[in-house]
Amino acid sequence: MNDIYNEKQRIIQELVPGKQVTLAHIIASPDEILYEKLGLDISASAEKGAIGVLTVSPGETAIIMADIALKAADVELGFVDRKEGSLVFTGSVASVEAAVGAIISYVEDKLDYTTVPVTKT
Repeated sequence: MNDIYNEKQRIIQELVPGKQVTLAHIIASPDEILYEKLGLDISASAEKGAIGVLTVSPGETAIIMADIALKAADVELGFVDRKEGSLVFTGSVASVEAAVGAIISYVEDKLDYTTVPVTKT
């Protein structure tokens, strides 16, 4: 038998950044343990009604999205990762919905990004 078929293959995975929002999700009425596990302010969890979670490529856009969320609604930032392109914020359900809507509108209209439908649990 030919040894080439018995050799291990090496696979190289590469991220090819596009201009896209890959996840836009709202978690309504999350359990307190979720706040704790995400490192979010658990003392205010009773006042917070939702968690917004978004991912984007290129990752630096998460900074812009965080700014839009803070200006659009009464939300509190939980996490912004400019390298991986993730954003987490909390607030009332209405505030989180408003922030996510403002983000999606901006990146579609001004930055010409491809987006996904906003999902909610």
